[in-house]
Amino acid sequence: MSTINCIVVDDEPLAQRVVEKFAEDIPWLNLVCKCNNALEAMEVLSNQKIDLMFLDINMPKITGMNFLKSLKNPPLVIITTAYPEYALEGYELDVLDYLKKPFAFERFVKAVQKAQERLHKYVAEPQVQIVQEKQSTSSADNFIFVKSNKKTYKVGISDIYFIEALGDYVKINLVDKIIITYQSMKKIESLLPPSTFFRIHKSFIVSIPKIKAIEGNMVEIKDEKLPIGNNYKQQFLDFIEKYSVS
Repeated sequence: MSTINCIVVDDEPLAQRVVEKFAEDIPWLNLVCKCNNALEAMEVLSNQKIDLMFLDINMPKITGMNFLKSLKNPPLVIITTAYPEYALEGYELDVLDYLKKPFAFERFVKAVQKAQERLHKYVAEPQVQIVQEKQSTSSADNFIFVKSNKKTYKVGISDIYFIEALGDYVKINLVDKIIITYQSMKKIESLLPPSTFFRIHKSFIVSIPKIKAIEGNMVEIKDEKLPIGNNYKQQFLDFIEKYSVS
């Protein structure tokens, strides 16, 4: 999977940081520069190959829309703004997507997936896959290989906290990092030992040993609180009952 070079153009440091943080979790997305205004962005675009631009609308001196109209050969553009009334104008300028602030990581992923599909629409087959090694009799040696962005990671089963569905991708939350890979939840669930991992929601699989606490319809794990889906709740409670002390 080829790397997508992107920039964010926004006069708000917090908004810049949100895009930067989200981009860090996507291996094939490379944030080249954070620009405070259109003039800074213009200089970057004239000197570097940029595939994708996250563009705010309400900026001083030159608005995002006027800046976009001035570009002869703009990169793919994803509008990021708190003002939904500009959506129609944005689509008339052939923007790729429109993210209304504040936006969640899942929505961000969907938007950049569109960019990936537009830029690599002739790729014949997925470039990311999960390969399972024959498991050792010792559970400490159990692992899977996760291929992401032309790099294959050896992932220890015991290092996985939880797995989150992100459209056609899954986000594997590990002890020391996060890996996003092109795979279905059903497939990755089949690779994990059922005695250790449990699907608590259509979007979440958790490692039972890593659970800190369960409160109501939430599971606390790795400083996160994950929801327990209604369709999974009774099975999950029955599963953990055998570990409970009355």
